[in-house]
Amino acid sequence: MKKYIIVAGVPRAGKSTVSKIIAKQFGYQHISMDSIIAGIEKVFPETKIDTDADIETIKNVEFISSKIALFIKAMTDSGEYDECDYGVVIDVFQLLPKDYNEFIDKEKCEIHYFLSSDVTSEERFRILKEFDTPNDYTYYHSDEENKRDCTDIVDISNYIKQQCVEYNLPYYETSYNRENVLNKFIFDLKMQKA
Repeated sequence: MKKYIIVAGVPRAGKSTVSKIIAKQFGYQHISMDSIIAGIEKVFPETKIDTDADIETIKNVEFISSKIALFIKAMTDSGEYDECDYGVVIDVFQLLPKDYNEFIDKEKCEIHYFLSSDVTSEERFRILKEFDTPNDYTYYHSDEENKRDCTDIVDISNYIKQQCVEYNLPYYETSYNRENVLNKFIFDLKMQKA
């Protein structure tokens, strides 16, 4: 396992769940980039980062990814954690494989993508409704909003999957058997660490 593990991919695919498990089981510090992005969006409008921008969703993810990749590069290159005996797990939605490949130091960082590309948007919505709990932000959204988001999630998943194949980066489909996929991922990390 590398000093930095980046857990990337689409919302509701298991990124935060896996990141928290890595933090707990391996003693890694968990950084939620989604929270940092929300802060940048509100406090530094000059960055033009707007997660709700009125543009095509994939174009917006591309724009945010191009900025966040540089932010993560600066963070991991800073040396801040070099002397620490623990690693860092970075949980992020808007980091595309092409930007990871171009900007992030692979000697220090490894990345794993969690996706929902093997379903239709209708099936993704059905799964969302089946497993939604009050702990999930989607629980408080309307069905119309969640249906739109599910369409975006499937589209972005397919886009990321194409790039993962192009750049030979690992990805995990979590629409079905999510718990098994996440457990196998954690087991594989344990084997890698042993």
